[in-house]
Amino acid sequence: MAEPVTVSVDAGAKGKAISRDLVGIFFEDINYAADGGLYAEMVQNRSFEYQATEQPNWGPMSFWEVVQRGEAKVMLMVDAADPLHANNPKYAVLKVDAVGEGAGIANAGFGGMALTGGEAYDVSLFAMHLHNGNRWGKTANDGDAFPLIVRFESADGENLGEAQLEAPMPKRTWKRLSATIMARRTEKAARLLVLATQPGGVAVDVVSVFPQKTFRGRKNGLRADLAQVIADLKPKFVRFPGGCLVHGNGLSNMYRWKDTIGPVEERREQENLWRYHQTAGLGYFEYFQFCEDIGAAPLPVVPAGVCCQNAAHSQGLGQKGLPMALMGAYVQEVLDLIEYANGPVTSVWGAKRAAAGHPEPFGLRYLGVGNEDRITPVFKERFEMIYKAVKAKHREIVLIGTVGPFHEGEDFEAGWKIADELGLAMVDEHYYVAPEWFLANTRRYDAYDRKKSKVYLGEWASRGNKFANALAEAAYLTGLERNADVVPLASYAPLLGKIGNTQWNPNLIYFSNTEVFPTVNYWVQQLFSVNSGDVWLEPVVSGGGAANAVGVDGKVGAVEWEKCGFAVSVVRDSASGDVIVKIVNAGAEARSVQVELKGVSARGLSREAVKTVLTGDPAAVNDAKTPRAVVPVTGKTAVVAAGGGDAEIAEAVAGYSLTVWRIPGKK
Repeated sequence: MAEPVTVSVDAGAKGKAISRDLVGIFFEDINYAADGGLYAEMVQNRSFEYQATEQPNWGPMSFWEVVQRGEAKVMLMVDAADPLHANNPKYAVLKVDAVGEGAGIANAGFGGMALTGGEAYDVSLFAMHLHNGNRWGKTANDGDAFPLIVRFESADGENLGEAQLEAPMPKRTWKRLSATIMARRTEKAARLLVLATQPGGVAVDVVSVFPQKTFRGRKNGLRADLAQVIADLKPKFVRFPGGCLVHGNGLSNMYRWKDTIGPVEERREQENLWRYHQTAGLGYFEYFQFCEDIGAAPLPVVPAGVCCQNAAHSQGLGQKGLPMALMGAYVQEVLDLIEYANGPVTSVWGAKRAAAGHPEPFGLRYLGVGNEDRITPVFKERFEMIYKAVKAKHREIVLIGTVGPFHEGEDFEAGWKIADELGLAMVDEHYYVAPEWFLANTRRYDAYDRKKSKVYLGEWASRGNKFANALAEAAYLTGLERNADVVPLASYAPLLGKIGNTQWNPNLIYFSNTEVFPTVNYWVQQLFSVNSGDVWLEPVVSGGGAANAVGVDGKVGAVEWEKCGFAVSVVRDSASGDVIVKIVNAGAEARSVQVELKGVSARGLSREAVKTVLTGDPAAVNDAKTPRAVVPVTGKTAVVAAGGGDAEIAEAVAGYSLTVWRIPGKK
């Protein structure tokens, strides 16, 4: 065992005020995080809007197939002559000449629809009866609308539950039809069939399947198990909807929030920057609602009037700015977002929020403008227009700028220059680097000027999902806690990755259609989130040998951190009075640690602490094969009286570990 270490802290000290909102989450629709992931819709390409610009072999009928059983005869096409809505132009048309033993279309969702036996599923679609001389010509029953059958089937054709929908109106008008199907048994890879009951013509659009058991039972809601794992992080804020997704693949692909609210059939679907499809079913209303449901502050990010500098589109390669003639309207769009979130029901956009079912304001406090943009004159001009308009009308909003995609370099420096010139309240730093960088840079923010803009560390992660990566991130988090007066917000990124459909690794949570796999990195984030405080107490660390005496007293450099990887953070939660000690031992050897707590009697601290330990093989990964390779283990530790109103905890800290002691106190 390595030489003992002593951590001494005055539990009764005033300490330094820090942000209690340090640990949040960053959600971007990458890795099928939304459609096929958190968004609970089970039909893929429900509105027949897929296109070859997303994937070369995709089109409006992708993931659909014609069903013709027995003597059935079906003709299928895609039309756009009478769309349900201008934002949703395409739909499928079925001309059924003979029903046979089954005539219609089928969809297997995102790699199969996972059904749970005994659970209810809401099935709906929009239908339009084609009659009396439709463009394919008359059939014998053209004048009569006919009901449709919706059915779940297994891969081998077993009927897993069905329902009959009423007939569409007997005229060329769209009508929403719905039913509930109870799954007869559990099936991991079912599919949905939409079947005709007699010959004739019918158009269908927005074919949808949702489990009734969504997160919090919300309509158009979220997948319950995946949303719950996110909620269990206890994030203090949620950044959405991206990421590079925000400024998009060209100006026409920028994420425009107004296209994502209202009835789902009226939302504008589009190509996802990450080369798949976004239905916008998970839109701004749903994001705000999810934040409220999990007690997290919303932190939306809007484009700064420019598209992604890495975009490849018809106008060429690189950053493009909205024409200045359009910027006035775009600035108003940003102001309208604030009104949508916070405005009274008597306001134009507050009324739209109320119409969606939420008359109370969402309490928006943060707004990000731009994401990892090249800091060019084109960007600067447009960013300043947005900033000045927001500050003139909404001084209560903390507007967050961007300083590029790296922790240093030309864009980083130029972004900070703009922040200094404008006096921005906060800027958004991003970096993905090796774990060794995090161990060597835990003091990055120690010397940041407290009079300048605060920092939101919006995207950060070491490059890997091994436990060694997570320990480096834990050590870095001790530095973020110490500096949470200047870094009030931080979010690991990306949040979600669907197994078999990832465009980026690593991610915080992996999932399939039926399972969720929190990574070892997830548990580090959760332990810091649920054990946050609003006062930092300075620990004095001693021992461990002359070469490896490391701590957080400002006397230790990068070389010692790399050798030892031993980090300490102590915070107090004013609401509960609890004192929380976190120790990261990223080295291989166990250490005998004595935590000396001064001023215990004054604070009324308990004589028993809750101890949580995360430890294991540094190469361990929580994946489908070993989902619980490294998980937290919680127990109790005695807080022993040491005389003079002081106390101590004396225990061995395992090699490769994060240990958290939470000592209950009084307010």
